[in-house]
Amino acid sequence: MSKYTLYGTQFSLYSGKARAYLRYKKIPYDEVLSTIGIYKKVIIPKTGVRFIPVVKTPDNEYLQDTTHIIDELEKSHTNKSVYPTTPKQRLVSLLLELFGDEWLLIPAMHYRWNYDNSRFIYREFGKVVSPKLPGIIREFFGKKIGSRFKGIVPLLGITNKTIPAIEQWYEQSFLVEFNKHLSTYPFLLGNAPCIGDFGLFASLYAHLYRDPYPGQLMKKLAPNVVKWIERMKDASSIEGDFLPDDEIPETLLPMLSHLFSNQWPVLENTANRLSKWYEEQGKSEVPIEIPRRLGMHMFSFNDIKEERMVLPYSQWMMQRPLDFYQSLSNQEKNNLEPFLNKINGFSALSFTIKTKVTRINNKFMIK
Repeated sequence: MSKYTLYGTQFSLYSGKARAYLRYKKIPYDEVLSTIGIYKKVIIPKTGVRFIPVVKTPDNEYLQDTTHIIDELEKSHTNKSVYPTTPKQRLVSLLLELFGDEWLLIPAMHYRWNYDNSRFIYREFGKVVSPKLPGIIREFFGKKIGSRFKGIVPLLGITNKTIPAIEQWYEQSFLVEFNKHLSTYPFLLGNAPCIGDFGLFASLYAHLYRDPYPGQLMKKLAPNVVKWIERMKDASSIEGDFLPDDEIPETLLPMLSHLFSNQWPVLENTANRLSKWYEEQGKSEVPIEIPRRLGMHMFSFNDIKEERMVLPYSQWMMQRPLDFYQSLSNQEKNNLEPFLNKINGFSALSFTIKTKVTRINNKFMIK
């Protein structure tokens, strides 16, 4: 059987998501470390962007962006789909992918860069220069590369003002609640991982499990989460099913409620800011590429207000659950209303995005 090639790294948040998916689906692949040489020879020439992971198919097609990679591979590898077919579970799985990819990034970046993981993580970054260099040399070069990522931390709204709220939520709410859920269920929606599991795995594995300080913290506070991560690392032997009757466990409601009270307002503001930006560009007959960052805006983390970057990519991820919900029939929406009211999501999902984001040649565009 022809193999795929995964270009990524162990310490890359989204590489972990793609790797776990490939293993779960039993898709044969080889992994190539994304060194600086690989960026120059493969990733940039073949994708036009500088982001990993990238998956090369047996047909020599290069797929970039983990969500896009998964969606493309689902078309040709239909066994054990990670997308539930029932309305409530499908919606929740998309919401939790959005939550894991975009919101758990906040504690992931905080615990990686604001605690003493420096020797470990700089040596990991140093591997992209040359994995064969001695550790101390890798650390030296890794610091030069890693410092750029560390500089993003305050731009994500992670500051002395918000850090106490971030830590309190992550340690006393999120880990506790997810640990409780996993004491009953192996995965989010039963006995098989959904796309939401892979979304959560992204931040929880590469940063919050592998990095020394948050890894020890997770082992202490949430042993069931550790076991879930170890299942997710290679779930190829899992042959289970999602829960019957479109059931959503009550233990997931706190996570979903936090999404709608904290993350969703950021997403709505992002969509409004992007729409305004597009209007300012004037009418165009051709698609317009969107900047990766679009200034700053206020956000609230458990009632603590701070500024953070406006990230248009987040709107593309928001569109997935929103478009799915808004495609449902009136009867299906009525059936979902009691559940959505429990998590303050009913009115949120009526939000209208005026300016849609689309992907063209691995770039985010408005057309």
